[in-house]
Amino acid sequence: MPFGQVLLGPPGSGKTTYCNGMQQFLEASGRKVAVVNMDPANEQLPYVANIDISELVCLENVMDELHLGPNGGLVYCMNFIDQNFDWLAERLDALPDSTYVLFDFPGQVELYTHEESVHNIVQKLEKRLEYRVSVVHLVDAHHCTDSAKFISVVLLSLSSMVRLELPHINILSKMDLIQQYGHLSFNLEFYTDVLDLRYLLDRLEAQDYGDTYDDIEEEDTLQPPPAVAARKLKVRERFRKMHEVLIEVIEDFSLVSFLPLQIEDVDSLQKVVNAIDKSNGYVYEGKAAQVISGDRDFQSERIGDMEERYVRQ
Repeated sequence: MPFGQVLLGPPGSGKTTYCNGMQQFLEASGRKVAVVNMDPANEQLPYVANIDISELVCLENVMDELHLGPNGGLVYCMNFIDQNFDWLAERLDALPDSTYVLFDFPGQVELYTHEESVHNIVQKLEKRLEYRVSVVHLVDAHHCTDSAKFISVVLLSLSSMVRLELPHINILSKMDLIQQYGHLSFNLEFYTDVLDLRYLLDRLEAQDYGDTYDDIEEEDTLQPPPAVAARKLKVRERFRKMHEVLIEVIEDFSLVSFLPLQIEDVDSLQKVVNAIDKSNGYVYEGKAAQVISGDRDFQSERIGDMEERYVRQ
């Protein structure tokens, strides 16, 4: 039974870099690894793709021939892949036995939050080809520095978990760069464990929503006119109510948590691999024993180690 990872994440989340680093790490651990580029728009790959979906359908050609934009063309491409899944199945069947496969999917979020094509493809991998895969969803760690953005990425992660119906590992990537974007309001464990997000509401109150004062003619005044102040207060109240509802949805499901990752940090990469192996069942294969032998520490110790190295420097 083949195992693998389905890699998802918004553009800029470090998904392709993760794929390259994960391939090298797993090969160094003794696994036979194949990488499948599932992005018909990804022309410059830092890794050698064993299977390249652009050989079946190319986004640039689709845009030229059908006069579609980038997003519409990509939706067409993914539906084309779904309809021609046999092409992919034949090439996957030709891989050597016991090959661990990394599927590098496009980053456009609408493909797995609204469209059915990605869902259909991963379901065919699981049910038709009997792949045991985990979805690895990457988001940039800098979202932790902005309360509204963090709520958004948690909701995005939850949406993909519910839609794809597969074991899910959510990753906060680029941990080594998090200090460049600002100060965390809480410790790192608050964000990785997705603790009581209502504490973020007070942080949101400090942010400026609504109108700016750029259009106010009275340059000498330091206070906005009463009408502007009332309008801004109303907007703040609406934003707070919206975030309260979003937080309630997240808490009702109570599914989302994150693992921090710095792709060049072997220790953090090993911990991610251990979590993925447990989620897709690879851990129960005898060959995985040496990979998980070091997974004895508690989750809080892992997060504390990452915080010490990358957040409190």
